[in-house]
Amino acid sequence: MPIINRAAELQAAVTEWRRHLHQHPEILYDVQDTAAFVEARLRDFGVDEVVTGIGRTGVVGLIHGRGPGSRTIGLRADMDALPLDEVTGKPWSSTTSGKMHACGHDGHTSMLLGAARHLAETRNFNGTVAVIFQPAEEGGAGALAMIQDGLMERFSIDEVYGMHNMPGIPVGQFAIRRGGIMAAPDKFTVTIKGRGGHAAQPHRTVDPILIGAQLVGTLQTIAARNADPLSSVVVSVTRFQAGTTHNIIPDSAVLGGTVRSLSEEVRDLAETRIRQIVEGTMLAHGATAEIEYERNCPVTTNHDRETENAIRAASDVVGPKNLDVEVEPSMAGEDFAYMLKSRPGAFIFIGNGDSAPLHNPAYDFADDAIAYGISYWVRLAEQRLSD
Repeated sequence: MPIINRAAELQAAVTEWRRHLHQHPEILYDVQDTAAFVEARLRDFGVDEVVTGIGRTGVVGLIHGRGPGSRTIGLRADMDALPLDEVTGKPWSSTTSGKMHACGHDGHTSMLLGAARHLAETRNFNGTVAVIFQPAEEGGAGALAMIQDGLMERFSIDEVYGMHNMPGIPVGQFAIRRGGIMAAPDKFTVTIKGRGGHAAQPHRTVDPILIGAQLVGTLQTIAARNADPLSSVVVSVTRFQAGTTHNIIPDSAVLGGTVRSLSEEVRDLAETRIRQIVEGTMLAHGATAEIEYERNCPVTTNHDRETENAIRAASDVVGPKNLDVEVEPSMAGEDFAYMLKSRPGAFIFIGNGDSAPLHNPAYDFADDAIAYGISYWVRLAEQRLSD
């Protein structure tokens, strides 16, 4: 089946919501105005129960179907923006300096609101749909905060589904895969402690810059020589801070970077090898080091059966030819992974067309995708709660 007629009818209203949210971006957990906007819309739609303050500033709405049913499925959208200055020049550009919706969470929130409105109007399902509006996806682990606040148990959620726009995929298309679809985004910091001195007398120093330079190269052997070539892992050093002037070898240097992996086994391997390489390099040069390794959200892993559910719903909306069921995984991270660790579910990409990349100051969500996103959510809810 194509786009739902009601979704097309809602296009103008949802676009207005989306652009309003785009003009008023909020960061991490400080999404009070966005959450209030969501709450007001849900209450206007006649959603049966609206609960705020889940995971600090998250919002959950419960919509009961026409027929009896004990199952509840969760549909999740993220609400937070990024700390960037927008350069799109659009009439609906951010009105707040240093903040913008550069990842499309304004679109995600608006599409789920549109779906909630339609589901509350029709209630053509049995059981309950929980619409979940999450704060702090951008590095704040908002999904985990909501889970720790009792999200799954309090609302008796059996399955959970997420969606994210993706530049480069045409509007009107979806993409998904079974298993790992987005990476675990870990980060590390290495503080090298040497012995500084005069740059003309390096033999009297333990040069942390030289040691750090060797580390930058050696850490690349984790992907090149330690991990299975068929396993995906990225180890990137993204900062190197040391020294103050041309004639002083400093006492210390700091390296930092990220590790991206698509399996827990490779994730463990990368952390172990980073620690071993750093410790061995320090021993070889007579230096010491402090290693900070922070594990963030896990791999975003789609469950097999729930992936089939998502495929069926997306295919009904855009047809099999417009659905890629073996999309290449993204090495970006997504904290919806915590929800997929807590309950079975699936995460799907919706096309954003030929836009600027995510997290880019020239990015904007494609409003033409709205009707497809609403239709997907509605089809998924109705199909999963049809018994």
